[in-house]
Amino acid sequence: MKVGVLALQGAVAEHIRSIELAGAEGVAVKHTEQLEELDGLIIPGGESTTIGKLMRKYEFIEAIRAFSEQGKPVFGTCAGLIVMAKEIESGEEAHLGLMDIKVSRNAFGRQRESFETNLDVKGLQEPLRAVFIRAPLITAVGNEVDILSTYNDEIVAARQGHLLVSSFHPELTDDYSLHTYFTEMIKTYQAAVQ
Repeated sequence: MKVGVLALQGAVAEHIRSIELAGAEGVAVKHTEQLEELDGLIIPGGESTTIGKLMRKYEFIEAIRAFSEQGKPVFGTCAGLIVMAKEIESGEEAHLGLMDIKVSRNAFGRQRESFETNLDVKGLQEPLRAVFIRAPLITAVGNEVDILSTYNDEIVAARQGHLLVSSFHPELTDDYSLHTYFTEMIKTYQAAVQ
């Protein structure tokens, strides 16, 4: 199983480490052609506007949409969540528009308001250690979206079929259970196409 991490910005090496701990091969993705050999893709954190510009510059928008249309799993964390959303509250143009969610950028405030907490996540046996850094929030979800976790009654993780998002950074701790959850989504996809 080969899982790519979009390497335009963000904690690419940390995601690759978590993916490898979860038992898959992690690959830094810098060119659209690499998507063809992947079973799943992670869009990491960073700054969503910058990631969106870089995705347009290097022609990743259409390429990732095509990847997703095949039913291949995509996982967006923090800014990756914003990039995957159909609607961004600030009026910013949607980037990939893959997932039927509305998001609020920097909903948790600035860098100094960053924090760590344990979260209960649907589908995981144990509470997950989550790191929130200038994190976005999911403010509305469509009918097909399954809410996986909340923090103070706000949505911080969700899934829609083969699409997974989290407001927080699961790659910045030693807990790789959410990456394992993602690899299980990929196994389900692989079983369906065989």
